[in-house]
Amino acid sequence: MEKICKKNEEYDRCPIRNILDRFGDKWSMLVIILLGKEGTLRFNQLNNQIGDISQKMLTVTLRTLEADGLVSRKIYAEIPPRVEYSLTTIGKELIPHIENLTKWALKHMSEIKNSRERFHEQKV
Repeated sequence: MEKICKKNEEYDRCPIRNILDRFGDKWSMLVIILLGKEGTLRFNQLNNQIGDISQKMLTVTLRTLEADGLVSRKIYAEIPPRVEYSLTTIGKELIPHIENLTKWALKHMSEIKNSRERFHEQKV
C-alpha cells in the first residue's frame, strides 16, 4: 500500500489531511448530507434544517464547499435575489462514503461512548 502522506510533506501536497480537513469539520458533512438528500436548497432552508448553526458559520461552510467544488451556488436575478445550493458531481460522489461512515457511527456509537466513559473514569 502506498504511503498516504510522506513525513514532513507540505500540507497542500497531502491529500488526506488537506481534503478531510476541509469537509470534515462540524458542519460540512451535514450540509453535504442535506443537499444529497434534498437536491437543491436555499440558504434559509439549510439553516432551518440544520438548526443550531449560525448564519455566519453556514455562509463560511457553503463558501468553503463551493471553493472546493463540492457545492454549486446559483443566483437568480430576482428581487429579492434568490440563491440556491446543490451538490456538484464530485460532491454527489461523496454521498455513498458519508452514508457508510454514518452507518458505521450508528453501529458503534454506544461502544465508543462506553469506551470514552471507561477512559475518563480511569483518568480521574
